[in-house]
Amino acid sequence: MTTTTKTKLARVFIDGEAGTTGLEIRERLAGVPQIDVKSIDPAKRKDRAARAEMLRDVDLVVLCLPDDAARETVALADELGSNAPKIVDASTAHRVADGWVYGFAEMAPGQADAIRSATRVANPGCYPTGGIALIRPLVEAGIIEPDHPITVNAVSGYSGGGRTMIEAYEAGTAPPFELYGLGLEHKHVPELQTYSGLTRRPIFVPSVGNFRKGMLVSVPLHLDTLSGRPSLADVEAALRDYYKNAALVSVVTGSAAKAGRLEAEGLNDTDRLELFVFGKPELNQAVLVARLDNLGKGAAGAAVQNIKLMLGLD
Repeated sequence: MTTTTKTKLARVFIDGEAGTTGLEIRERLAGVPQIDVKSIDPAKRKDRAARAEMLRDVDLVVLCLPDDAARETVALADELGSNAPKIVDASTAHRVADGWVYGFAEMAPGQADAIRSATRVANPGCYPTGGIALIRPLVEAGIIEPDHPITVNAVSGYSGGGRTMIEAYEAGTAPPFELYGLGLEHKHVPELQTYSGLTRRPIFVPSVGNFRKGMLVSVPLHLDTLSGRPSLADVEAALRDYYKNAALVSVVTGSAAKAGRLEAEGLNDTDRLELFVFGKPELNQAVLVARLDNLGKGAAGAAVQNIKLMLGLD
């Protein structure tokens, strides 16, 4: 007689599954056969006892909530002690908090292992994912000094702006393009500075365009102000070496990097991140650009990557 052992599915609860990121994560997890996604009765989603019971019953919870609500759920999980699930927080509440691992697996050697062994992971912001990917390798290589003045410019599709912005664009009442965060206190700046390795606060100027998703993050540099006066080739080589073993992060070279034009939607519906070095050697100037899907590697894609790492499914 042959017996078969049924593999136990990992149970995952998406707290805030009706939002943009929650829906994206749920759709992606539907294609992972080792995971069983649990949902709470909508009538009980604010019932503290019912939420505690759900947290106790799952292996991992994904928080797709406003910051204060995410903190409340974490506090509720704390009360469960050893019965608490692992947590992936997609809000900004814990991205630079003690006791949380930053969920950018390619950020540094050993980061994926840190995520794999963590019980609490803060999913990165979409903009910082691109900025950190460009800046941190150059800081670690000594090309950019930690206190160097850095400016990060970025444009995103409107899906990253929340329900109100999405509704405005889809109703045709939003402007075709706008800068925002011009008070220079955007909520992504702390993680951008911390994980890039910068001691001087960077200037961050985000913007939104009339397209649903896609993102470009750019960092302009005067090469003759940097340590050792690096060439464009030096900068590109440092990035290539840093990501040489990264499956999802690549440095684009050749004709694509010399075209002088780049559109934001080229990686939509993927979890990839592409890095470019644009410039002209005799000008001693460069513009570094990261391209990603703000709902892919910038949100849901990164969350699913972290979920798989934490559940041993990678």
